[in-house]
Amino acid sequence: MPMLDREWLAPALFGVALITLARIILQAFNQADLFVDEAQYWLWGQELAFGYYSKPPMIGWVIRFFTEIGSDAPFWVRFPAPLFHGITAMLLGAVAARLSGPRAGVVTALGYVTLPIIAVGSFMISTDTVMFPFLAAALLGYVTLLDRPTARVALLTGFALGLGFMSKYAAIYYLICGLLAALTVPRARLPLKTVGQILLAFLVAISPNLIWNVLNDLSTVQHTMDNADWVRDPAKRVALNWAGLGEFFGAQFIVFGPVFMVTLLIATATWMRRDATTRIAIVFSVPIILFVCVQALLSRAYANWAAAAYLMALMAVVPILLSRPRWLALSFVLNGAFCLFLPVALTQAETLKLGRAHLLGERYIGREAMSLQIAEIAQSQGVSTIVATNRDVLADMFYSLRDSDFELYSVAPRGRAHHHYALKFPYLGQADDILVVVGTPDASHVPCPDAKLVAELRPQEGAYRKAPQMAYLAPGHCLAP
Repeated sequence: MPMLDREWLAPALFGVALITLARIILQAFNQADLFVDEAQYWLWGQELAFGYYSKPPMIGWVIRFFTEIGSDAPFWVRFPAPLFHGITAMLLGAVAARLSGPRAGVVTALGYVTLPIIAVGSFMISTDTVMFPFLAAALLGYVTLLDRPTARVALLTGFALGLGFMSKYAAIYYLICGLLAALTVPRARLPLKTVGQILLAFLVAISPNLIWNVLNDLSTVQHTMDNADWVRDPAKRVALNWAGLGEFFGAQFIVFGPVFMVTLLIATATWMRRDATTRIAIVFSVPIILFVCVQALLSRAYANWAAAAYLMALMAVVPILLSRPRWLALSFVLNGAFCLFLPVALTQAETLKLGRAHLLGERYIGREAMSLQIAEIAQSQGVSTIVATNRDVLADMFYSLRDSDFELYSVAPRGRAHHHYALKFPYLGQADDILVVVGTPDASHVPCPDAKLVAELRPQEGAYRKAPQMAYLAPGHCLAP
């Protein structure tokens, strides 16, 4: 890195480190229960593998590493989140400094670490969080190769991108965007030898997961097709989901921040007037957003599904906003206000309300309470085996009851398993067992006259307020596959 580029390092590092440290401290007071996915990722880490039901393996490995250092408490499960985002911020600062100078490096690092989606991602561990440092490292390698292609940097770039893929399959977007950039922006073209070196290292890095998928009936491929459900049966998707598209696209103004998002749209609309660096950044971001917009229109898409776009999008918007300091300041005020509000609100997640509604929503509270209540019911019935139908219930039971003596199972699937617990922990039916079976009020999961309702779990608030669970006492033969 040229000496000039290092001017950004000290101020960026100071700001990012301060924000990261504050987030780690506030994490200790986070009242939100582990969400369904977080609890599942923790469980994956208990049995290290090269792949899991719905995701590649990196997040399980990362959580296992940090819980081995600390404990299985939620603080340690989420501990890597602010650290990984801090690392990503500094890597993106290095990319911006190389492309647009030291001021851009500082603003990009601080802009990234204060994005609304990063504020959320610093308190809730996710596959995006684990993927981002590897994507940022691959971007740094890529922009370095644009100036001076070398085999060493090319191999490191491909390997970093492969590790991103081992964190979340969305990393594949960057290979596609790299091809689009080469086709549309001459500055983005690399020598074919360098491209081959990148692809070779990428394939080496992802090969363990590819082999795992082949040996496990392409489990994660099947899950990906379930998410993009129009792929399996396009005839059922004749009616387009315009409301879903509007909801997803509108959410991007929150995910990336309103000022940054408007600037990105303006930069895209004025593509022909932009320099090569901005064009490359647009090609590495906007196609990802458009692709997920199509997914939202054909089926559904969550707000974070295009998150990989916003790493490179910063390289487009920051240089533009540096010439418009008032707009840049407004962006930091708006995004910064959210970054200050969220962690403080999470320390009061159980009590902070607007009228009768929980300000952060109810999905992050009441999960552990449900698991403990189910355990009390099983204990009162003298039963040590609990079977459940709901993935949410199963995820938290496996986590919250991890130190208990209960045997936990999913109702065995009919046909292909549609979640990790049905795949790995199906109850196969022992006739002499006595079970507590937890499921929906219609009792369709226990089609057996010998089953007896023993409790109705209807919490007044939290994740299950609108999804009550019924507990039945049943003999094992009721749930024979």
